[in-house]
Amino acid sequence: MSVKKEPSGRRSVQVEVEVPGTAEEVWQAIATGPGVSSWFVPTEIDEREGGRVVSHFGPGMDGVATATAWDPPHRFAAESPDLGPNAPPLATAWIVEARAGGTCIVRVVHSLFASTDDWDDQLESIESGWPTFFRILRLYLAHFRGQKCAMVQLVGAAVEPRVAAWEALVGALGLSGATAGQRWSTPGGMPRLAGLVEQTGDAKNHCHALLRLDEPAPGIASLIATSVEGKVYHQVSLYFYGERGAAAAARDRQPWNAWMNEHFPFG
Repeated sequence: MSVKKEPSGRRSVQVEVEVPGTAEEVWQAIATGPGVSSWFVPTEIDEREGGRVVSHFGPGMDGVATATAWDPPHRFAAESPDLGPNAPPLATAWIVEARAGGTCIVRVVHSLFASTDDWDDQLESIESGWPTFFRILRLYLAHFRGQKCAMVQLVGAAVEPRVAAWEALVGALGLSGATAGQRWSTPGGMPRLAGLVEQTGDAKNHCHALLRLDEPAPGIASLIATSVEGKVYHQVSLYFYGERGAAAAARDRQPWNAWMNEHFPFG
């Protein structure tokens, strides 16, 4: 991965994925609050040019942007100060390109203008995170497209090294050594999750696992451990779909939060 640098001072990174669905279906998934909340983080979108986009990554970690272009179902763009108070504005463009055979290419481009390399690491960090979330998007569109989602979002923290912190998380969940295609369920004495391991991996600055759930409701579980300034942050996202999903989220949200606070307190 690398930052593209242009003579004008524009620096950018780009990530894309091919997903199932029509352009209209994919647009609903990437450009509406309920759609984005079904595979990313809880999000509200005022669907118009000039509208606000608010993404809730965790306690005290909201990302806020303003839409600068709105052309459904093909493209929208937004601008935010997310890199910090002294950083240049971060521009983000989302593009949907329909392909033959009922699929679309989703492309996200992040860019800023700077005369130094001061913000290149942040751009590369943002770039490295999208492949994991795009796998969730593809799984959502393949199996749960258009279904109402109830999300349980858990955030915890641990000390480095990251691999040890990750092993502590997956060990507690009964996922140590799990591989793609393996059936899995949580150990006794904790809220029930069961399903199929879709993928596990280790990227530049984070570890991740992706699971397709059938208990306590149809859904997706995403586990991510990310190193940030000497700490490791665990993000566990449970996406439950349909009527069973709403009931499961309402019942299990508090027990899961209690579990995370006990094992990996955020404070």
